[in-house]
Amino acid sequence: MRTRTWFVGSAALVLTASLVVAGNRSTALRGQSRQDVRLAAVPSEKGGQDIFGAYEAVANWPKPLSALPGHEKWTWGAGQSVFAESPNRVFILQRGELPNLERPKQIKLPQLGPNIEFPIGRLPWRDATSTSPPGALERDGRVGDDSDVGKAGEDFRWEHCIVVIDANGTVVEDWTQWDKMLRRPHAVYISPYDPEKRVWVVDDYRHAIFIFSNDGKRLLQTIGEPNVHAADDKHFYRPTFIAWLPDGTFYVADGYANTRVVKFDKNGKFLMAWGEKGTPPSEKRPGYFNNVHGIAVDRQTRQVFVNDRQNHRVQVFDENGKYLREWSFGPPPSDIHLFIITADRYLWAADRGTSKMLKYDLDGNFLYAWGTWGDFPGGMWGVHGLSVDQDGNFYVAEVDSGRAQKYRPRPGANPAFLVGKPVYAAWGARTQ
Repeated sequence: MRTRTWFVGSAALVLTASLVVAGNRSTALRGQSRQDVRLAAVPSEKGGQDIFGAYEAVANWPKPLSALPGHEKWTWGAGQSVFAESPNRVFILQRGELPNLERPKQIKLPQLGPNIEFPIGRLPWRDATSTSPPGALERDGRVGDDSDVGKAGEDFRWEHCIVVIDANGTVVEDWTQWDKMLRRPHAVYISPYDPEKRVWVVDDYRHAIFIFSNDGKRLLQTIGEPNVHAADDKHFYRPTFIAWLPDGTFYVADGYANTRVVKFDKNGKFLMAWGEKGTPPSEKRPGYFNNVHGIAVDRQTRQVFVNDRQNHRVQVFDENGKYLREWSFGPPPSDIHLFIITADRYLWAADRGTSKMLKYDLDGNFLYAWGTWGDFPGGMWGVHGLSVDQDGNFYVAEVDSGRAQKYRPRPGANPAFLVGKPVYAAWGARTQ
């Protein structure tokens, strides 16, 4: 037990020191003394255990998909991404719809072993990402189909891939006119530097990025050639995420199959790319990647942070791909899905392996973590998208639970425990 005690004590010291160093940027912990070091997210509260960190889950947000006319028997599919343009206009990206099933009664499975039962009490029982379309990317050298996830209309429906939710959890817009164009929508964004607030959707199975007008009525631009993959200046191979610099330059994490970062100018003109295929799970060479699944930029230094997912590390480069430094997210079960850099210049990462949100400074010093695994309200399972609105509400999209969730800050929460607001350089900065 000595090792465990040392680790817990060290973690507490790291957190305490980081909060003290933050000093002028965050509220100091109350009641701090040599005998009483308060590490609670809400220092004024007694009891509790910060299960959801400095937040509380907002009930009935979004409202059930089954509340829509004609969708009484359906629910959310794999939650791919979420983006809050404002507290009253939140985009959710999902992979179709799934049957709205009740939790099955527990049954014995003697064919698997003695006393094996399913489902296990309190644990999730359906993985939305394995039951949602699409099926195989390719089969026999051709684009695959969805037959391996079931029968369309019975086991899934390819509808409502892009929806917009208001502050009360109601679906106020559905972009169903684009459902047939999408194959495996992966991420949704609005650039913080775009006054037109165009909506960007990355589709990793179509190897393309689609840019829409803010109201969703027009497809304005396509980057990449849909359904054609390569590693050149005009193609992707399963791209994942995007990040922008203040001048509109943007970087694409490319991706699941390609192992590179691609840089474009503000108009979508190819500028450069870097990255080589490494050897997971312990590749150490700079600029070698395995599953480039996440990217963020620091607007002050213009440094590019790349999630080298299968090697459990972030690699940091200058804006032209020169390697600068890296740090590890820790060994498995660590599995970072994505990260963001907030306006207060901290990096927040979503760890699918531990179901936690992790806070680091931009030098890689670990500062704080919160979150717990589960498909109950407030629990997390497979967080694949993160966003924060102007009021400080925090949103996640979950591929495994098959949903999006909204968390509001708890009254009196120490700001150091909250996920910072994003950059709003060209729009929406009413509270920044």
